[in-house]
Amino acid sequence: MATATQKITLSSSRDIPFNKLVLAQANVRRVKAGVSVEELAESIARRGLIQSLHVRPVLDTEGAETGMFEVPAGGRRYRALELLAKQKRLAKTAPVPCVVGDPASGVLIDEISLVENIERAPLHPLDQFRAFKAMRDKGMTEEAIAAAFFVGVNVVKQRLRLVAVSPKLLDLYADDGMTLEMLMAFTVSSDHARQEQVWDAISAGWQKEPWQIRRMLTETTVRASDKRAVFVGVDAYEAAGGAVLRDLFQSDDGGWLQDVSLLDRLVAEKLKALADEIAAEGWKWVEAAISIPYGVTHGLREISGTPLDMTETELATRDALQAEFNRLSEAYEGADELPDDVDQRLGEIEAAMEELDSRPVQYDQTEIAIAGVFVTLDASGKLIVDRGYVRPEDERPLAPEGEDAPEIVTHDMGAQGAPAITRAVVTIGGEPASAVEDDEEDGIKPLPERLVTELTAHRTLALRDALASHPHIAMTALLHKLVSDTFLHRPATGALDANVRQIHFPAQADDLKDSPSAQSVTDRHDRWGEHVPADDEALWDWLLALDDHSRTDLLAHCVSYGVNALYERPNPCSGSGVSEHGLKTRISQADRLARATGLDMVQAGWRPTVGNYLGRVTKTRILEAVREGAGERAAQLIDHMKKGDMAKEAERLLADTGWLPEPLRSADTGIETAADHADQDAGDEALPAFLSDDGDEDDASGEENDEALIAAE
Repeated sequence: MATATQKITLSSSRDIPFNKLVLAQANVRRVKAGVSVEELAESIARRGLIQSLHVRPVLDTEGAETGMFEVPAGGRRYRALELLAKQKRLAKTAPVPCVVGDPASGVLIDEISLVENIERAPLHPLDQFRAFKAMRDKGMTEEAIAAAFFVGVNVVKQRLRLVAVSPKLLDLYADDGMTLEMLMAFTVSSDHARQEQVWDAISAGWQKEPWQIRRMLTETTVRASDKRAVFVGVDAYEAAGGAVLRDLFQSDDGGWLQDVSLLDRLVAEKLKALADEIAAEGWKWVEAAISIPYGVTHGLREISGTPLDMTETELATRDALQAEFNRLSEAYEGADELPDDVDQRLGEIEAAMEELDSRPVQYDQTEIAIAGVFVTLDASGKLIVDRGYVRPEDERPLAPEGEDAPEIVTHDMGAQGAPAITRAVVTIGGEPASAVEDDEEDGIKPLPERLVTELTAHRTLALRDALASHPHIAMTALLHKLVSDTFLHRPATGALDANVRQIHFPAQADDLKDSPSAQSVTDRHDRWGEHVPADDEALWDWLLALDDHSRTDLLAHCVSYGVNALYERPNPCSGSGVSEHGLKTRISQADRLARATGLDMVQAGWRPTVGNYLGRVTKTRILEAVREGAGERAAQLIDHMKKGDMAKEAERLLADTGWLPEPLRSADTGIETAADHADQDAGDEALPAFLSDDGDEDDASGEENDEALIAAE
C-alpha cells in the first residue's frame, strides 16, 4: 500500500497596518550595502511595494498574540516605509502586504532572516541591459530611465551600448564565454560583422585583452588626436558626413574617425585653400603637404625679410599680458601646485605673448616673384608656413656691369604689386600605398630596392649624428680619405666625400625627418649656424679665433655631412652612379664608421613599423622578423593572419625587442652586411645577400620581386 506524501502548507498573506509592524532584533542585515534606504523609499513611492514583508505575530508571555507583528525578513523595505511615514508621504495606518509565518513552526526567526537574504539570485547584467533597452523601445528616454533607477545618464548610455553588441557575442557573454571588460571593448564599433570577425581572430589565441580588441576594431580608423583630424576639426568632419567611433567606458582621446578617405579629402581641400591664399601674396610657387620630407630646403636660397614692428595697440596688449603674467607668478611663487584656473590662465597668457612676438615678415616684392613657400602641419596639427625659398633654376642670372649690360626683364607685378602668374601645388601624403597581398611562396625574397634605400637613409642620418659626436673618429676618417687620395690615388668612392658635399636621399620614409637623429643633426647645425659669419674673410678670422675643442667639434659636424651609407643600384657600366665594387666599399666603410662610433640603430630610435618596413615586405619576411625578434611562439600566433593584420600585430610584438632588418645591422652582428674589404684591388665581388637582386632561382620568384619593387616605387 502506497504511503501518501505529506503536503506542505504555505504561509497566509494579508494586509497589516504599518503601525502594527516592528523590526525584529534577529534580522541578520547589519551592514548597509547596495541601494540606499532613501533610494528604495523613492522606488516604493514610484512603483509601490513590489515584494511583501515576511512577518510573525508577537506573542506575550503566555503565548497569546498581542496584535503586533515583527519583521525578520524585509528590514530594508521596512526602513524605507518608515522613512516615507516620517516624511508624511505614507499614512501610519497604511496597509502593508505581508506573508504571516507560523510562530509555532519551530523554524528560528534568525533562519528566516538569513535565508531571505542569501537565497536571492542576482540579476545577470545582460538581463538588466536588455530591460533598459526594452524600456527605451517602449518610449522612455535615457534621462527618464536614469531617474527611475537613480543612476547617471551616462550609465544608461553605457548599458544600452552593451546590449547593442552582436547577438552572437551577447550569447557568449551570457554563457561566461567572455568577460564584461571584453564585451565593453566590442562597443567601440557598431559593425556586428566586424565584431564577430575580431572575435573569431582572437578566440583561438591566448591574447584576448580588451585593449587588443579595441585596437583591432579601430585599426582602419584615425584617432581624433591625429594631426589631420586636429587640422580639419572633428566638427567639420562630422558636418561633412563622417562618423566618429566613441568608447563610453574609458577615455578615448576624442574617439576615432571612421571615414579616412573623407578626412584626407577635407585635409587636401583645406590645404589647397590656404595655399591659394598664400599664393595670392605673389609667391612663384607654394608647395603644401601634410608632411614635408627632411632636407627639402637643401640647395635652396633662403631670402631674408624684415619683421614688422608692433603697433601701439599690440605693444600695450603685450605689456598688459606681461604684467598679468608677472603678478600671477609672484602670487603663487611658493605654491607646491598651481590651481587649475591659474595654470590655465598662465598658459593662455604665454600663448598670446608668443603669438604677438611671432611677427609677420615683409619681403621684397622682386624676391617674392622668384621665391616660394612650404606649407605643412606639425605633429599637433598646427599649420606651419615657411616662406622665402628660391630654387636654383629660378635664380636671376648675374648681369655684367657696364654699358654692355643687357636689360634685366622682371616679372610683371601688376597693378596690385603681385606676380601676374602664381601657382600653388598641393600634394597630400607621399607615395600611394598598395594593399596587395603577397603571393604565398616559400623562400625569403630580396627586399624591395626602394625599401633598402629608405632603410640605409635612416642609417646614414644616424651615422652622421654619431660621427659628429666623435671628433677624433671624424678627423681620422677625413685624414684617411685625404691620405688615400694623395698617396694611393684611389678613385672617389667610399663612405666619405672629402669635399663635404651633402648627400641627399633619393628615397626616404615619412618618419625620417622626425627621427631623433634628424632632430639632433638639425639642432646641432642650427646652433653652429647662428655663429658662422657669411663673409669669407670674417669666416677665416672666426675660425682662427676658435679654441681647439670648438674647432674639432665643428670639424666633426662638417665632416659628418659627407657620410654616405646609402644603397643605390650599381651601374655595371660605371658610366654614372656607383659600381658594384664602389657600393661594396661604401657599405664596408660605413660599417667601420659604425663600429668606431658605437652606432646602435636601436638606441638611435629606429623601430620596425608597418610604414617603414613590415607593410613593405612579404608575409614570409614578417614572420622571419617576428621569429628572430619575439620567438617562434609569437610567429605562430600570427602566421594565419592576412598580411595587413599580420604587419600590425608584428609591429606590436617587435616594439621593444631591438630587432633590426639586415640593412641596419652592423657587420659584427652575425648578419653579412658587407664583404671583406681588406683587399681593395681584388676587383668587384658579390654584393651582400640583402643587396643582391638574385633572389630565388625560379622565374616565379623573380616576377614576385619585380612586382614588389613596382609597388614600393
